[in-house]
Amino acid sequence: MKSTKSLLLAALLLIGTYCLPAFGQNIEFTEYTLDNGLHVILHQDNSTPNVVVNIMYHVGAKNEDRNRTGFAHFFEHLMFEGSKHIGRGEFAEIVEEAGGSLNAWTSFDQTNYFVLLPSNQLELGLWLESERLLHPVIDSIGIATQKDVVTEEMKQTRDNQPYGRILTETIKRAFTVHPYQSDVLGKDAHIRNATYDDITRFHDTFYVPNNAVLVVSGDFDMDATIPLVEKYFGDIPGGRYEISRPDVVEPIRTKELRDTVYDNIQLPAIIQAYHIPAQGTDDFFALEMLGTLLSQGQSSRLYRRLVVEDQTAIQIQAIPLGLEDPGLNIILGIPNMGVDPQTLEAGINDEIEKVRTELISQEELQKLQNQIESRLVNSNTTIASRATNLATYHLLHGDASLINSQAEKYMAVTREDILRVAQQYLRDDNRVVLYYLPKAL
Repeated sequence: MKSTKSLLLAALLLIGTYCLPAFGQNIEFTEYTLDNGLHVILHQDNSTPNVVVNIMYHVGAKNEDRNRTGFAHFFEHLMFEGSKHIGRGEFAEIVEEAGGSLNAWTSFDQTNYFVLLPSNQLELGLWLESERLLHPVIDSIGIATQKDVVTEEMKQTRDNQPYGRILTETIKRAFTVHPYQSDVLGKDAHIRNATYDDITRFHDTFYVPNNAVLVVSGDFDMDATIPLVEKYFGDIPGGRYEISRPDVVEPIRTKELRDTVYDNIQLPAIIQAYHIPAQGTDDFFALEMLGTLLSQGQSSRLYRRLVVEDQTAIQIQAIPLGLEDPGLNIILGIPNMGVDPQTLEAGINDEIEKVRTELISQEELQKLQNQIESRLVNSNTTIASRATNLATYHLLHGDASLINSQAEKYMAVTREDILRVAQQYLRDDNRVVLYYLPKAL
């Protein structure tokens, strides 16, 4: 059986990577916007002979039609098929032959592609990403191939994977009107039944310069790189369709929703999902620190109480999911063998009630600040992570300089803030409770 720690990690991969800001260091960069709307960020770091070309599109699962889900993730794969000047399947070969690596990911809010190369191959990286943007090949062969790939991925990582549908089953109950109610992989039938016109219209709407940010990070010369960016991206036309953003607001929950899901698993799980504000808000910073207090490390409150002392759980995690629109704070617990899930839920509720009614100690706050500081420092140790962070801050918040200032938001959180957000958001009437139980034999 897959470990409970890795099963939650797998679920979170369906959402994507949330990038934390820097701490204790100033990340310098230059930014500007081309005439076609493409925003460019250049971060020079000559400490190692490598460079990252990262392009992020402001499109994710929340931008999809409810009857055509999974398109953003589908395009994550399809745009590796090739281009007008790159043969089918040759994209990765070209990068690897140049001594580099590449990858991509999709979330609810964005899609990211990056190429890591030796610094003397910067121009190659710019050409590759410009080809992906300007000349992607979208034909029947590539569409059929990637339909098979992504629907098989649905089976392997979600539908046929023990605990693989935890996130899917949770969000479809937690969100009633917002498009976050559908996971990033989408539905098999929606991908299988997608027409050529459906697919090309989605591409032509979202994969355009004025819906993207290009970040070059690493060992390069600024004066030489600016004209190269213009050479490869400056003449790419902007999009011809309006880029719509969902403006629906999820109604405030006023009543607890409880439900049960049966799956092919050995041990049950219990999930509590509380509605919380969007990533980047003051309350989100406080909630993230509260999540660290509850489940980060073996000395955290939930772990110490439920795993070590009571031994009612073998795994417990509390994770605020930072999304562009208001998201969820998910608490997931796996009961120990022979423990009734209701017993574990009672223990979780008891610890939640404590943070709702009692100020944490000054020592606990200091420990949280130390943990956050360490996490933030580690989040920007590579040129690839800095590129992703810079792109995210610009794309979702309109301000890449937040990479140097958001750490102050965490350090400004007080004990009173943590008590207040616990009272405001960790309420019984603001949550979905899901019992995830083994199927009867």
